[in-house]
Amino acid sequence: MDAAVTHWINAAAGISTLLDRTMIAISQIGVPLMVIAVALQWWSRADRNHVRYACLSAGLSFLLGLGINQVILLFVHRIRPYDAGVTHLLIAPSADWSFPSDHATASMAIVAAFAMQALPRRTLALFAMALLICWSRLHIGIHYAGDVLGGAATGLIAALAVRLGYRENSRLDALVTKIL
Repeated sequence: MDAAVTHWINAAAGISTLLDRTMIAISQIGVPLMVIAVALQWWSRADRNHVRYACLSAGLSFLLGLGINQVILLFVHRIRPYDAGVTHLLIAPSADWSFPSDHATASMAIVAAFAMQALPRRTLALFAMALLICWSRLHIGIHYAGDVLGGAATGLIAALAVRLGYRENSRLDALVTKIL
């Protein structure tokens, strides 16, 4: 089923040059744009301290999620879908294993961190960006759908861990916010 869904989404690759270029661009610059969008929230005027806490939580979730992925990669060696003949690759091949998707982890960690802070409009905008990033990874043929779902789960787990370990209005929060 994973290969079938992946193949179905990737089937649109190569049909439209404009679509392919758009998906490649989203895949390449989507996560950095999300990071910039989070960083710009630092200067929000509405509920400033709470939004800053959400920004810091998102950054910590992002980093923790990618760290968890590195541990997973030590144990899970899934070949890329283009190596298995499931997808048509639109970009240069990747040198690492396919599972989990770092792009999905990073983007969904940011979304989950903002969602846990009850910031619905910001969460919705970030979620739309994350969905585009995840879809682009499938369209360009670099990941299986399961890799993206696994990455999203890793991002969520990282955000939950940060939520449990890093409290708003704690001494650590006040110190970090003051430094930044």
